[in-house]
Amino acid sequence: MNSLIVATRNMGKLLEIKKILEGVHYRIYSLADFPDLPEIEEDGATFEQNAVKKASTIAKISGIPTLADDSGLVVDVLGGRPGVFSARYAGPDATDEMNNAKLIEELRGVPVERRGAAFHCVIALCLPEGACTTFSGELRGTILEAPQGREGFGYDPLFFVDEEGVSLAELPLERKNRLSHRGKAMELLKKNLPRDGAE
Repeated sequence: MNSLIVATRNMGKLLEIKKILEGVHYRIYSLADFPDLPEIEEDGATFEQNAVKKASTIAKISGIPTLADDSGLVVDVLGGRPGVFSARYAGPDATDEMNNAKLIEELRGVPVERRGAAFHCVIALCLPEGACTTFSGELRGTILEAPQGREGFGYDPLFFVDEEGVSLAELPLERKNRLSHRGKAMELLKKNLPRDGAE
């Protein structure tokens, strides 16, 4: 059985990815399993640049194929912000709650018809010798005025999925994975992984 590193220390994200990869026979690790691996600075201008940088760096150092994603929230009325800065919107050490509070404040008074947004995700799969492939997904929705739901992480409680009538944080994980930006990108990646984990 081959190994695959998911280049994240975010346990919520890891849980989602492992769930989607069920049935693909790889031994899946996260960065928490390799405490000596470095933190990769996400300084790219695009989600793709950040995902490729993380995956390629970890793959080369570890010698193990690596999957990394960069994803974020793009809000129409904010000109695409927070975008690649989604995880650190309220500052370099921001929590989900701090980021959500900043977004609520920035959109205060904006009517519902102008609160359109999209989650974007790019996933990179890189091999130790340097080859990388990327997969992308998008989910459109509306930003709520206050959080709804207790599932998920990040901006999920503020992201209303119009066709579902609930926020992402109110959806069961299995349903979220079928709809979400990350789920769509992961399904594309899954189709490109050998099912038996063979080289």
